[in-house]
Amino acid sequence: MRFLVDLFYLLAVILVTPVLLYRMLVSGKYRSGWLERLGYLPDLPESSSIWPRVWIHAVSVGELNAVRGLIAAWRKESPESSFLVSTTTDTGYARARELFPDLIVVRYPLDMSRFVRRALNRVGPRLIVLVELEVWYQFVTQAARQNIPVAVINGRLSAKSIKWFNRIGPLSRRMFGALRWVGAQDEEYAERFRQAGVPAGQVEVMGSLKWDTAEIADELAGTDELARAMGIGRRRPVWVCGSTGPGEEKVILQAYQTLHRRHPTLQLVIVPRKPERFDEVANLIRQTGYQVIRRSESPDGTTRPPAVKSVMLGDTMGELRKFYFLASVVFVGRSLAAMGGSDMMEVAALAKPIVVGPHNENFADIVAKFQKHQAIRVLSKDLESPDVLASLTRVVAQLVDNPTPARQLADNARAVVQANRGATKRTLKYLMEMV
Repeated sequence: MRFLVDLFYLLAVILVTPVLLYRMLVSGKYRSGWLERLGYLPDLPESSSIWPRVWIHAVSVGELNAVRGLIAAWRKESPESSFLVSTTTDTGYARARELFPDLIVVRYPLDMSRFVRRALNRVGPRLIVLVELEVWYQFVTQAARQNIPVAVINGRLSAKSIKWFNRIGPLSRRMFGALRWVGAQDEEYAERFRQAGVPAGQVEVMGSLKWDTAEIADELAGTDELARAMGIGRRRPVWVCGSTGPGEEKVILQAYQTLHRRHPTLQLVIVPRKPERFDEVANLIRQTGYQVIRRSESPDGTTRPPAVKSVMLGDTMGELRKFYFLASVVFVGRSLAAMGGSDMMEVAALAKPIVVGPHNENFADIVAKFQKHQAIRVLSKDLESPDVLASLTRVVAQLVDNPTPARQLADNARAVVQANRGATKRTLKYLMEMV
């Protein structure tokens, strides 16, 4: 079975190599870290019962943000423990280095048996923790073969994913059956993990770690400097559109044209999800007839007069939360098309009115909680509908025009965050018992 999986991977590599090379040349992605991807991780001292090593893998920025509170709590509870953090994407690697400057941060090895075996031998972990759903056949089964427990935390398994896993039958069940423990976000996800092959007694519902990492704050350092540098008027309404995806910015800019005629003081900030799209979105803003004010060209310490006939572009990493703090209304992107949606809990913790599109597949349970408590506005139209522009414009206008209902929406959202905390403490208890 292991040989067949390696053979499948080899064929897949041959097929995707031209695309990978193109992306390396055009976007600069995937150019670094290849020795680590081949399993050549740093040689580390042998782990021991006195100094246990935990390998935590989070594929990218969202998963890293979710797990940062757990790592902090673990280190406080068990200072003698050591940690290695791995990630897959370039943005994830940069974020991991920023969040954990004193930990070893590496690239996750490609899931071929030789590379995985080499990585496991070099690290020698006592426990492996996978965030959400980074379950790969060779990695999980090789760890189990070496008697290294593998746990999934903040577990999430979509209906689409479970259908795909069911198609590969015994292979999938062997992989999921090798997991020692799964802490699922809710009962629906927990049941899917059981269906995939995880023994029922090894799956528990823990809730989402992201409720705990969404920091409640009425003040945030650096926001005044950001506002001065970007020319954001603090007494004027600000519409922030964060984590946006392809196609959404065009509709947002069209909506802003209508809204701006009605509200001349309304300011717009767009923060695309992926850094490689910053220039593309900047050009789109110019084509719409607005001047672009880029954060990368407006560093702290500079001062810009309030923007007129301009749109602000957040084109730096790690500052989305600051922009959200300055917002009067927030649209959380990747939700107007089938892109899975984006995390809106951070916005809720800052007590800002939230608007999302109808596509939030990766956050369906969270959106449902917000809807139950009248804490979010969910559009019924997506990019495929000719009415999406009118729908988005209408909802944002309602929130800008009516501060009192908007404030209530925001307060309700924060209350939902407060009511759902505790997953970090529950998850940590299980993990520490496994080391």
